[in-house]
Amino acid sequence: MEPLTRCENGHYYDANKHTACPYCGVQNLGLDIQKTMAKAPEDLDNQEVGVTRPMNEAPPQEEAGKTMGIYKRQMGIEPVTGWLVAISGPERGKDYRITAERNFIGRSPDMDIQITEDESVSRDNHAAVSYSPKHNIFRIYPGESKGLVYLNEQEVLTPETLKSHDIIEVGQTRLMFVPFCGDAFVWEESAESE
Repeated sequence: MEPLTRCENGHYYDANKHTACPYCGVQNLGLDIQKTMAKAPEDLDNQEVGVTRPMNEAPPQEEAGKTMGIYKRQMGIEPVTGWLVAISGPERGKDYRITAERNFIGRSPDMDIQITEDESVSRDNHAAVSYSPKHNIFRIYPGESKGLVYLNEQEVLTPETLKSHDIIEVGQTRLMFVPFCGDAFVWEESAESE
């Protein structure tokens, strides 16, 4: 496992998934959101911790040419747009961040939303949840695996629009959808548009 990166405020995060600290990113937006503090696993105490680059600094050469999401390209981070919360199943009580565009659900560490403890969830692409910044809408998609996905007890065969507190079922896990972006708030395209 790759060591976690520690930001200047003491938060630990996976630098392979985030270009900057996702905890500080929310705080720096000036929103009235309760400060979240990530705790470092005990086994990281003696390991070297990486350094992040400021959001306005150019990405390293190896990132050049990589596909980036809309918000990541504009803001330097993947801001949260909503959450899925496990209300039943092996990971009951756990929450999963939804970011802009597609978020693939599965057991694999390569998935955006990893439900690792539910062996009835397909390893790769059991389902996907998306947020469209252009249309300010969330959708659920069936996956490319054998496993089925349900929305409010109905099988999802084509993309379906999600509403606040909808229930999604994958394997033995039931997830409640909680949007952050919507009628009351959307991420601005850039700081100049404020």
